[in-house]
Amino acid sequence: MHAMDIAVIGAGLAGISAAKALTDAGHQVVLFDKSRGSGGRMSSKRTEYGDMDMGAQYFTARDHHFRHELKHWLDQGWVAEWQPALFIHDQDGLRPSQDEQQRFVGAPRMTALSRGLLEGLKLVTETRIIQLQQQGDKAWELIDEQQQVHGPFDRIVVAAPAPQAVPLLEPAVHLAQAAAQIDMEPGWALAVSFAEPLDTPVEACFVRSGCLDWISRNSSKPGRTGNADNWVLQATPAWSREHIDTDKEEIIQLMLASFSKVMGFNLPAANFVHAHRWLYARPSADAQWGALAAPEKGIYACGDWCMGGRMENAWLSGRQAAHALLGLR
Repeated sequence: MHAMDIAVIGAGLAGISAAKALTDAGHQVVLFDKSRGSGGRMSSKRTEYGDMDMGAQYFTARDHHFRHELKHWLDQGWVAEWQPALFIHDQDGLRPSQDEQQRFVGAPRMTALSRGLLEGLKLVTETRIIQLQQQGDKAWELIDEQQQVHGPFDRIVVAAPAPQAVPLLEPAVHLAQAAAQIDMEPGWALAVSFAEPLDTPVEACFVRSGCLDWISRNSSKPGRTGNADNWVLQATPAWSREHIDTDKEEIIQLMLASFSKVMGFNLPAANFVHAHRWLYARPSADAQWGALAAPEKGIYACGDWCMGGRMENAWLSGRQAAHALLGLR
């Protein structure tokens, strides 16, 4: 196969996975992302009290292809195993969790993984692609929101969240229709930093009551620096949807009150608090597509929404889109 010019739209883990596989196969690949950085929901916020992982909190590894890739990431030092003191909180209160799952995190912050994987790839940031336009028989041009034109490209891989992918996939109607079926759930995340460690053995907690879904002592993750006691709280999708337009100050108060209730004591004053709203935190149901392909158009789509909302699935979906484009099984 001759070397092709390929555009990948979205530099989350699915897009990076596709771009890497296509680059390794000898093609010219350009990644586009609307954000300043990369990694999508593998997001970390830098603060004077340390880095806070605002999106994906950790990932697991089940598929043998992914586990093989994970070994390379561990060897590179981009990720590390995290073994938190794990608890569960429900109507019966707080107790240690029996969950034995292996968990991995980017080190020294979640974004370290995407940064490592991007080495050698061409990334164009702060560029929101809004339309694909076909030039002649095969070539595609990308139009961004400033009406700038990028291309031409021989093939396109759309690796954006499903609602953002729909308009981009319009030239391949059946792909756009598939993406339009996907419901992406929102999620509120709260980072909070205390000067002194909270008096609790909890380093991570699955919450089964109230507005919270997950509590993480961010500073317990490997490689995190600083002396502050940093926590990240994540709200349930249902509560986040109900409070999608609620004022951030109110979100902060409600989530901190729930945190205090789970911990069983009054929280000290925080040094730092920051709320972030994810409009598309995760798909509400798992699709079984793997990736989507319209080879006759030269358009492909991937993302965790094609397989289920886990980081492993995002990586596998990107790999599958690349293989479909390359004609591999």
